[in-house]
Amino acid sequence: MAEGPEVRELDSDGSSEELVLTPAQLLRSLEQAWLNEKFAPELLESKSEIVECVMEQLDHMESNLKRAKHGDLKVSIHRMEIERIRYVLSSYLRCRLVKIEKFFPHILEKEKSRAEGEPSVLSPEEFAFAKEYMANTETYLKNVALKHMPPNLQKVDLLRLVPKPNLDSFVFLRVQERQENILVEPETDEQREYVIDLEEGSQHLIRYKTIAPLVASGAVQLI
Repeated sequence: MAEGPEVRELDSDGSSEELVLTPAQLLRSLEQAWLNEKFAPELLESKSEIVECVMEQLDHMESNLKRAKHGDLKVSIHRMEIERIRYVLSSYLRCRLVKIEKFFPHILEKEKSRAEGEPSVLSPEEFAFAKEYMANTETYLKNVALKHMPPNLQKVDLLRLVPKPNLDSFVFLRVQERQENILVEPETDEQREYVIDLEEGSQHLIRYKTIAPLVASGAVQLI
């Protein structure tokens, strides 16, 4: 892969900064985003910058293969690597689309109430898809069912009808950076809240909403 892809990241104050990643770091970032998206119950922040950089690197790798000698064993190895990266990338994007279709009213509502400078969970293309999906769903419901119902029943609140992501579900994680004083909610009425420390490299099974901010910051990796 070519060297020096640039990824723009948002700082805590909303300003952007370009980070130069090696190809290995870029691929690792994609795999981390893929695993987090795959195992998180909610739609996570869009990693469109990483996706764009990976697609550029794939195009560069394809160009290099076309110039390579036919029959060279390295060509087959590089071809397998390209297919592996394409699989991870496709799976990541497909996972996000499934969540958008499943939770679209809540995702669009969250996007509407997003504070200025707060990173979006949707890429521009995903935002357009979510709006179109919602409009098509409303049109379908109106044409198939609602228009045949009494006027007082012809309105539908999709926010109430479509279930929210289950943030109380449990997830496995690996700690990337040591974390102290993580407040854990009780499992039963007899228990009390308690505090734990997460040691670097340790693995845990824990309620997602407890560690959701740590997933967003990269302090923990879902597995």
